[in-house]
Amino acid sequence: MGSDPQHDGSRDIRADDVRLFHTGEHPCGYWPEREARDLVLDPRDPRLPQLYPLALNWGFRRSGDIVYRPHCGGCQACVAVRIPVGEFVADRSQRRCLARNADVDARVLPAERSEEHFALYQRYLSARHPQGGMDGHGAAEFDQFLIGAWSQSRFLELRERATHRLLAVAVTDVTDDALSAVYTFYDPDAPARSLGTLAILHQLQWARRDARRYLYLGYWIAGHGKMDYKRRFAPLEGFDGRNWQRLRFDPEDATREPPATVRSVRRPSGVRR
Repeated sequence: MGSDPQHDGSRDIRADDVRLFHTGEHPCGYWPEREARDLVLDPRDPRLPQLYPLALNWGFRRSGDIVYRPHCGGCQACVAVRIPVGEFVADRSQRRCLARNADVDARVLPAERSEEHFALYQRYLSARHPQGGMDGHGAAEFDQFLIGAWSQSRFLELRERATHRLLAVAVTDVTDDALSAVYTFYDPDAPARSLGTLAILHQLQWARRDARRYLYLGYWIAGHGKMDYKRRFAPLEGFDGRNWQRLRFDPEDATREPPATVRSVRRPSGVRR
């Protein structure tokens, strides 16, 4: 299941003509005691809109206008994952989440910041990521982080039907054959709604409605308190540096490591650094 140019819109791009750069070491956003490095697509490449679907298929993701993938020495904890939309079936817990939120409406809008979006974003960061480096984000940082200059992005809004109260925003990129979940922020005062899970379920419904093959979820990290939840969406595929492989988990073991083949993250074959 490697790169599929017929579906990623990149038929005319040669893999050996893609430039990648290593970043310097920086604090890891997931394990504070570790240093991290990334591989980054050339941000000056005018073909980024065409490269992006191919990059998703190579395990990269977007942050603002930067398309990156972790490439850390001695650590391969971050595994790019995606859901094959046509095969997904909600489990009992996810069906309960949908039933519990039957009073919530979802709509897809252009990726444009409003005062209401920004206020919810600040509340979310203050509650969920205090002193995490992002809780001081202003409007400019919001735009830089979430709204790309070249990406086809949308905001999936979740609102309480009776009050029209904004509950969540899932920033989502759209390509010819996939959706990519970039970032979700939601009301921290509504934990019973499981809004993070609800947002993914609505993204899956959106992807199925629009005949998209995959929903990319970014990186899964086994045993990490804020990243391990992605294993609950099955079937789940992980990228090993060359191919996408079906991940299999013990439902009772929340700290299980991924298979060794998935932990060996290599650069895409033929791509120059």
